Amino acid sequence: MRISREQLHEMFGKEHLSYSSLKYALGDMALWDMYMRGKLKKDSDALRFGSMYDMLLFEREKAMGLYQVYNDDSIIDKVKELRPELKNVKASKEYKEELASLKEKEQNGEIILVSKEDWATANEMIDRLIDCGLFANRMQGKYQVEFNTDILGFPVKGFLDVLNDDYITDSKSTRSIAKFRYQVFDLSYDIQAWIYTQVFDQPEYYWVAQEKAYPYYPAEIKCSEETLFKGEMKVYEALSNIEKFMNDVHKSNAKTTVFFESFEV
Repeated sequence: MRISREQLHEMFGKEHLSYSSLKYALGDMALWDMYMRGKLKKDSDALRFGSMYDMLLFEREKAMGLYQVYNDDSIIDKVKELRPELKNVKASKEYKEELASLKEKEQNGEIILVSKEDWATANEMIDRLIDCGLFANRMQGKYQVEFNTDILGFPVKGFLDVLNDDYITDSKSTRSIAKFRYQVFDLSYDIQAWIYTQVFDQPEYYWVAQEKAYPYYPAEIKCSEETLFKGEMKVYEALSNIEKFMNDVHKSNAKTTVFFESFEV
């Protein structure tokens, strides 16, 4: 089977597949179609927290410039300094303007607002990784490595967290370390593992998973050959579904010439 960049660009305006697109292709192809067209944008507290956590872990300087802790107390203190006579600060014009300014910056992509609770949790999780030695032992190398290449006759693009000469590591936050082994298959992390090991020709693949609740229990999980094989089989299944879907769409869009007679009586 082969899915070319040209075919993808013609149909969806993008020239590659990704882990997420392959994951969707294992299920409802209508959702896959929406995802490829940019009409299936998922946003959740968990996704936002995960993005912040990863940036703090691997690109801390960038995170410090992008994220701004939203602390209501700091806004109140700022307004009180300007207008000490105010009795209800939150009802004041100054408070509303300050809050609106922060929201506008966020909408413009200048900053990302984050609660002080989430910010503290992420930093405490990272401290736990460092203190227990996992960061030093399994998270050293090149960070947030981008790739855009072809494997198995299809173009794939993505990022991986840690690329070391001896291993690849993917950081995952989880509700339960005990249940993480099931997440690997339910969320198709095995697809990610297989793609990354193929692209970088590095068979040693690890997840560093960490619980998001105190005491932020971490674990190192090695990806087995069996799991990589399951990921490979999922990729083949997803590609088969995509190829069939694209062929069906192409056929349905084909123009048919209809001949008819024309005469006068």
